[in-house]
Amino acid sequence: MEYISTRGGARAVNFEGALLSGYAPDGGLFMPQCIPSLDRDTLRRWSSLSYPGLVKELCSLFIPAELVPRNTLNELIDRGFSRFRHKDVVHLSRLKDGLNVLELWHGVTYAFKDLSLSCTGQFLQYFLEKKQKHVSILVGTSGDTGSSAIESVRGQKNVDIFVLLPKGLCTQIQELQMTTVIEDNVHVFAAHGNSDEIDEPIKELFADVDFAGKHNLMSLNSINWSRIMVQIPHYFYAYFQCIPSLDTTPLPVVEIVVPTGGGGNITAGCIAQKMGLPIRLVTVVNSNDIIHRTVQHGDFSLAESVKATLASAMDIQEPYNVERILWLLSGSDSCLIKTLMEQFNISKRLKLPEDLHRKLSETLGSCSASDEDIVGAMRRCWEENQYLLCPHSAVAAHYHYSQPPSIPRCCLAPASAAKFQDAVLRANLVPQIPPEITALTAMETRSTPLERGQDWAQVLRGRIKAVVQQW
Repeated sequence: MEYISTRGGARAVNFEGALLSGYAPDGGLFMPQCIPSLDRDTLRRWSSLSYPGLVKELCSLFIPAELVPRNTLNELIDRGFSRFRHKDVVHLSRLKDGLNVLELWHGVTYAFKDLSLSCTGQFLQYFLEKKQKHVSILVGTSGDTGSSAIESVRGQKNVDIFVLLPKGLCTQIQELQMTTVIEDNVHVFAAHGNSDEIDEPIKELFADVDFAGKHNLMSLNSINWSRIMVQIPHYFYAYFQCIPSLDTTPLPVVEIVVPTGGGGNITAGCIAQKMGLPIRLVTVVNSNDIIHRTVQHGDFSLAESVKATLASAMDIQEPYNVERILWLLSGSDSCLIKTLMEQFNISKRLKLPEDLHRKLSETLGSCSASDEDIVGAMRRCWEENQYLLCPHSAVAAHYHYSQPPSIPRCCLAPASAAKFQDAVLRANLVPQIPPEITALTAMETRSTPLERGQDWAQVLRGRIKAVVQQW
């Protein structure tokens, strides 16, 4: 299995090469050269597996045994999931009116990013120890990615992680989950800007191929293929949990509703669909609705600004994984994707070609939810089920309540409501806060401010150089 850039200008790499990269050298994103296709017998066999069992099967399709022996791969995945609080790792809650909520947030930081990053952190350690190599991880976060990435590598001797968070635009809990980690290999920067502004210096450093190579720069954002790969099992697990039987012809279809920010999770869903899983996908966003506009009208163009919403981890208006989805739907047409993305990078506006837009709208449904919609869904779910949704999960529930299902439906829940006390209070509900989250407020914090007017890329370069000199 080799991995190629969506823009076609970089040499193919193996899984290790894709894992230890950020953007491909040509600015694209790594994708498998071919997507495995699964038959009915495989689906029937997999239907009885646990969630960790599904992760092992899916990952083995994309990581050859000659690179990571199967027994070792299984051990790495088990180790990755060892800190999860739920015995099944993930859990499906069946609520009233056909509302099925797949809880993906039982990891250390109470967010779904723990699922992919806990495994990715183990894969990373495996290769680094084998090669006696040190890497610099550079991560931008809109809320949850930063803390999950930190937890996956904190205290490790062959990794330094540099995290940029948008000061004041995460929840207090999200910020504390990053700034209270004071291990020597963790470097947190609190930037006075939004999530898209944070991405700019990160892109600049990765675009400097000499700097990136010299300092072994890599990313654990969802530009990293491993993040996408470990999210594919969500869809198989959701499907098997929601269908009555695999004995009908054709196989039953399940609709999966996906709260979407940077687009990594919905990309994993598109890959699962391409592998032969009979699912219908709906991408749901908040008021930052570029993906919704793209699906509905082919309009992949930035709005004037990012809007601060209750679903703060989705306050993104430049979702980079759309590039992967368009590459898939174009039949892996790297020349087309290179042209389209270069046009977007220059003007921040893009009208999709008619054929590509048609394929996108056939593949994805979409919905946008306002803060009022989010609050309404949180309140209704509590009143009907005594079940607290986080505001991101509530975006999916809003779609469910406004579009009654005609087939089995599963809403992905990316985070626990415990991380979003302000949104819970806004819905006139009572937060339920675990003691480990309450304890954060009394802990020492550490971060470096990035002020407006500073050259953030230059500040990062300086810190990374200083740290690398100590290796």
